Amino acid sequence: MSKKDYYDILGVTKKSTPEEVKKAYRSLAMKYHPDRNQGDKTAEGKFKEASEAYQVLSDPKKKSSYDQFGHSAFEGGTGGAGGFDFGGFESGAFSDIFDDFFGDFMGSGRGGRSSKKSRSNRGSDLKINLEITLEEAYLGKKQTINLSSNEKCEKCSGGGAEPGSKPKKCSTCDGYGKVRTQQGFFTLQQTCPDCGGDGEMLSNPCKDCKGSGATKTKKNLSIQIPKGVDDGTQMRLSGKGDAGYRGGSNGDLYIFITIEKHKIFQRSEENLYYKLPISMIDAALGAEIEVPTIDSGKSKVKIPAGTQSGKQFRLKGKGMPIIRTDDYGDLYLETNVIIPESLSKEQKDLLEQFKAIEDLDSNSEIKNFVKKTKKFWSGIN
Repeated sequence: MSKKDYYDILGVTKKSTPEEVKKAYRSLAMKYHPDRNQGDKTAEGKFKEASEAYQVLSDPKKKSSYDQFGHSAFEGGTGGAGGFDFGGFESGAFSDIFDDFFGDFMGSGRGGRSSKKSRSNRGSDLKINLEITLEEAYLGKKQTINLSSNEKCEKCSGGGAEPGSKPKKCSTCDGYGKVRTQQGFFTLQQTCPDCGGDGEMLSNPCKDCKGSGATKTKKNLSIQIPKGVDDGTQMRLSGKGDAGYRGGSNGDLYIFITIEKHKIFQRSEENLYYKLPISMIDAALGAEIEVPTIDSGKSKVKIPAGTQSGKQFRLKGKGMPIIRTDDYGDLYLETNVIIPESLSKEQKDLLEQFKAIEDLDSNSEIKNFVKKTKKFWSGIN
């Protein structure tokens, strides 16, 4: 069963201001709170839905993720309609939700000023995936990326108010963001219905950013990918994420590096590997072979006579750069002796001549195997 849209649950839109989101949540929370609807499972479910939606839409970071990816942004993470997990909240957001759940209805709020300034107004972190070649990882790369992010509103300089106007202290809550009422033995503390808990009012919100202090902007960002990055490397660019709410600090930009599969080289940390095919003649007689290296160069490898498949050769310093050092890994070559798949009559005749004079006892591996098989057969008999 698909989850309901958070905006539909609260009866707001993506363009609704934070104050409007809070007011919508407050109305639903008051209506469906379990203390007022004891034994009503339907009301309890609606209260949980509203609370879950508010947890996300009241947090600029979570709201941005939800707007981009929907419910999938939180799959496998904290929070859910079946049971709320407060461990994923920033401390300020937790305080605000806690007061909404308990302080508002049971008089147990901690008091004091409670506004958006008292909790994190930090912008959302952004994430992009970037695929590069192994050669680019070897050399490092300057890359320009296209980014769509929330930037500080130029018109209001991030404050949220039209130029020439300033936020005013909320007269209803005297700037505390909470109002209290006495009902019998209980003191109920509730989020201020006028300022939505901010403690201040925007009498003239900025028309460009609708009071949020940030506008959506497309920009080109130049980044430097260091030499030696590996598949799965995560780069963090501080302050390059979304602008914060009403002057809050920017989030960060995370770049996740993926390395394309190479046609020749295989990588393991700082070392490179590949299988080197050689003819049976070169393996038997020995040879000097030019082999490719990741820096687009060549190196000569001396193959000793009698080289077998699986023999490894190490080219020191011909691997990948070790990040944040001046050192390099190594290149390992593993020989793969190739047997001809088809022979001319002349080649067959020469091999037959070679076979006639071949001394199998000179081959230690064959000689040892023959001994083992004779011993095995004699044991059976």
